[in-house]
Amino acid sequence: MYKLEEPIYFYLLAIIPVMIVVFLLVLWWKKRMQRKFSNPDLLKKLAPNSSTFKSILKLIMLLLGIAFLVISLVNPKMGSKLKTVKREGVDVVFALDVSRSMLAEDIAPTRLEKAKQIIAKIIDKLGSDRVGIIIYAGNSYPLLPITTDHAAANMFLQNANPDMVSSQGTAINEALELAKTYYNNDEQTNRFLVIISDGEDHQEETKQVALNLANDGVQIYTIGVGTEKGGPIPIRLNGAMIGYKKDNKGETVITKRMPDVLNGIADASDGEYIDGNVTENPVKQISDIIANAQKSEFETKQFSDYKDQFQWFLAIGILFLLLDGFLLEKKTKWLKKVDLFNEEKIKNKK
Repeated sequence: MYKLEEPIYFYLLAIIPVMIVVFLLVLWWKKRMQRKFSNPDLLKKLAPNSSTFKSILKLIMLLLGIAFLVISLVNPKMGSKLKTVKREGVDVVFALDVSRSMLAEDIAPTRLEKAKQIIAKIIDKLGSDRVGIIIYAGNSYPLLPITTDHAAANMFLQNANPDMVSSQGTAINEALELAKTYYNNDEQTNRFLVIISDGEDHQEETKQVALNLANDGVQIYTIGVGTEKGGPIPIRLNGAMIGYKKDNKGETVITKRMPDVLNGIADASDGEYIDGNVTENPVKQISDIIANAQKSEFETKQFSDYKDQFQWFLAIGILFLLLDGFLLEKKTKWLKKVDLFNEEKIKNKK
């Protein structure tokens, strides 16, 4: 297993082919100049220890040194070290209403964006608590399974929109039923469900479902967004508003916040209804409730981490550069004995 911490430094390897091209051009130029001012036999007598092989060898050492230094900058991480992580906290599941009525702009910028702001700010104030997100309209959908990754929760949250749920309408009981599957830790003593909605609900059994969930140990808090005066539901095409939703009679539909529905759900579960039109109010209240709740150790696991390996590549790179510095471009005694290009045999034949 490995990973590269700074792969952008691989671009520096582009210097290697450039250096090779420059070396070949210089070598070609030198040969040309030598042929122009002297013949090969005379040149060998004037510079008997000149070695093209040694020049190529020095270049190879230099390029290898550069390559390993670049790899050290990339900082490859290999192997693994084990750490034991223990967390204490509670499970918090957010059920976000993404029905079309949440697009109403009676609360700036919209009810849906206001609800997202509230959830995001609550998540930011959580410690090691686990969070999960459900979105619902006419049916419910698990947007994010319960996790300790708060950054991922905020990322998924920003993408929530009415198009992600196939059936429109508002059925809070669907979200309540789905929430049951999120609390999979029997040892967890405190479980919270936070429902954020404008309160429009078309199901009669919602209170009973909430009561059943409360009997399983889940504390339900509801947050209402929108005004009781209400507002129209905008219809947009490619981001541009083209009108407002109308009913069968052709009249503009006015959607209103219904706090009685949300109050009823909270009362059935011994929870609390909170007005969410001012963002800081629900953020502070929910954060305080969770902070003061009894924490349980809900996760003890081992995970892999990577060890830095750059030092090995740095050392090898420096070694190659040192070798390049010690190598001379003239022939050495051992190289003459090796006679790689059979120069002595050719001379003897002549």
